[in-house]
Amino acid sequence: MWHHGTGRFSMIVLGIWVLVSIVSLLWTPQSLWATDGYNVWAKPSRTHWLGTDGTGADVFSWLMAGSRTNLLIVLLTVIFALAFGLLLVALMVSRNTALAHGSVVAIDALISIPTVLIALMLAVPLGASILGIVIACGFGYGLNLARVARPQALLAARSMYVQSALSNGASATRVFFTHVLTNIRPVVIVQCSLCAGTAVLAEAGLTYLGVGVPSGVPSWGVSLTSSVKFISIYPMTVIWPGLIVTVVVVALNLFGDALHDAADPLSNPRLRKAQ
Repeated sequence: MWHHGTGRFSMIVLGIWVLVSIVSLLWTPQSLWATDGYNVWAKPSRTHWLGTDGTGADVFSWLMAGSRTNLLIVLLTVIFALAFGLLLVALMVSRNTALAHGSVVAIDALISIPTVLIALMLAVPLGASILGIVIACGFGYGLNLARVARPQALLAARSMYVQSALSNGASATRVFFTHVLTNIRPVVIVQCSLCAGTAVLAEAGLTYLGVGVPSGVPSWGVSLTSSVKFISIYPMTVIWPGLIVTVVVVALNLFGDALHDAADPLSNPRLRKAQ
């Protein structure tokens, strides 16, 4: 991946993101709860590298602390979407015809529900929380992963070598993870990268709607929401979190494409030579 420009860019950006998240656990330039009522909406300076917000809190410190919140949301969302999506794929390629067709119909019906609507429904029992974002995004992208991966998974599940493995006593679970999952791996990689990028955008959007991260928890969406009302007066406080979200989402999408190309023998001549 390092030998491709997009892969190098995405690895650098994601590496910085992970590093900043780890450092923010131990150190930030200013305390997150240190406010200065006489120094609100301050311009960037040596004391406040990216200025201050409407309460006099340091913008850079909040963005550093928010990086770990967004990283946690992305990891949990991808894990949830991957587990849920693969479960649905296994049901759709099942040898039980009624179960397979029923799964396809259910997914086609559920995939029409917008992620925002799912988050709003979850906000009633859960309130504004990270868990609501993870479930809403993971549910929506798990359905999408299953729908996109189904044709290739079905082709693999009906292949002769799979039928041979089953006739020789291999369990359906072993066949799925050994043969079916191997064939849909490139699709799964791309869908997981898209899910990660969507999770970052969804956190900002759902937080703005009041059903995302609570206001007291640092995140990029909270930083955007707290300053967007004053964008025409103090645009810099909105530009920084917006720029970070944009760069990270682009890097996540490029990372999935680069990883797909690196792991695919058809796209990677070095891998063909190694084989």
